[in-house]
Amino acid sequence: MATVLFEKKNGIGYVTIHRPEVMNSFNYSTLLALEEIVEALMVDNEVRVVIFTGAGDKAFSAGADLKERRTLSEQEVRRNVKKIGDVFQRIDELPQPTIAAINGYAFGGGFELALACDFRIAARHAQIGLTETSMAIIPGAGGTQRLPRLIGTARALELILTAKKLTAEEALAYGILTRVVDGSELMAACEAFAAAMLKNGPIALQQAKFAIKQGMDTDLKTGLKIESKAYEVTIPTKDRVEALQAFSEKRPPRFTGE
Repeated sequence: MATVLFEKKNGIGYVTIHRPEVMNSFNYSTLLALEEIVEALMVDNEVRVVIFTGAGDKAFSAGADLKERRTLSEQEVRRNVKKIGDVFQRIDELPQPTIAAINGYAFGGGFELALACDFRIAARHAQIGLTETSMAIIPGAGGTQRLPRLIGTARALELILTAKKLTAEEALAYGILTRVVDGSELMAACEAFAAAMLKNGPIALQQAKFAIKQGMDTDLKTGLKIESKAYEVTIPTKDRVEALQAFSEKRPPRFTGE
């Protein structure tokens, strides 16, 4: 049985970690399967927004598969840690906007997967946390870097050094989540959010994301140059001309991603 499922519909790609019997935890084969899907998404022009979630309603992902970890040599542990970090970095680099639909527990690597996404929408019953220090390790798939960039150094230190688990409402207050909804409404809320982006120019979405994320890692002057180059990409597109024509004709634009 596949450990990661993928489907695309109406411009949205759905990526589901499918190991509900172990709270959608990541073993090495699951990471390889996820990597294959993410690499395909990098060049999939039919997918304009990507939603990541976990199977069932109990867990988004509980992180690393600890049963597997107990059987691994130190070299194999290093292999797994490098792989999960590399895969999550590729998710961070996806050109499409990404949404984590957090349908339950998101601990350790599961929370780090959510942090690698652009937006995080959670079910009200969800709990999240970077709990690695309670296992005598540290977050190794981007958590120590992405969380402080999202909520600030002091709060990230608090959560990581105490291994604190947050409720969805607490995570919303910390600025980690975009929105909290009832579990039955989670996917509909994510799809509605995706729809608000899908009505806009596909190339513009990708270039805006690129400019923001690349610019945040540099100084303002360099960031403005990145923005200028990203804008240049949109100028020769058919979609830009279509937007102007639609405005003139007082109708919704019909974007094709060209």
